[in-house]
Amino acid sequence: MADLHIDDFCRDAALVLLHLYSSFPRPLSLYVEDICGPQSVDEVGLHSKRHMACLATMLWLAEEGYLRHEGLIYQEGIEQSVLTSKAFVQLSSLAVTADRRWVDQLRETWRGGHSEALSLLVHQFIALPGAVPAPASRPTPRRDTH
Repeated sequence: MADLHIDDFCRDAALVLLHLYSSFPRPLSLYVEDICGPQSVDEVGLHSKRHMACLATMLWLAEEGYLRHEGLIYQEGIEQSVLTSKAFVQLSSLAVTADRRWVDQLRETWRGGHSEALSLLVHQFIALPGAVPAPASRPTPRRDTH
């Protein structure tokens, strides 16, 4: 069984990064509809699972240090979002497997419509060391040996 939610996550993450890279360093209000297209609401006004998954992708990218934002625009998107410096540098750098920048590879793969290749590329990008700040380590307490 295919993990379609992971494919959607990778597609959404790539598009978020591409949108923010295109507007860098200018902050951008980013809407879910701009990333995953218009989604319908149910009879009580709740957004679809797909809409909420796209919003969760945006928030995950922020929590993991790829972007900053000033807050939510209800459940429609994120306000005043911008790439972090580390995400910008990583997207601008040459990919290990090609003589092209990460941002160019993401853009070309997305335009080509190859979801499997895009998913692999996003996985590789996220796995890169130094793409996001490492968590601060806590010093270990010293013990007296007396």
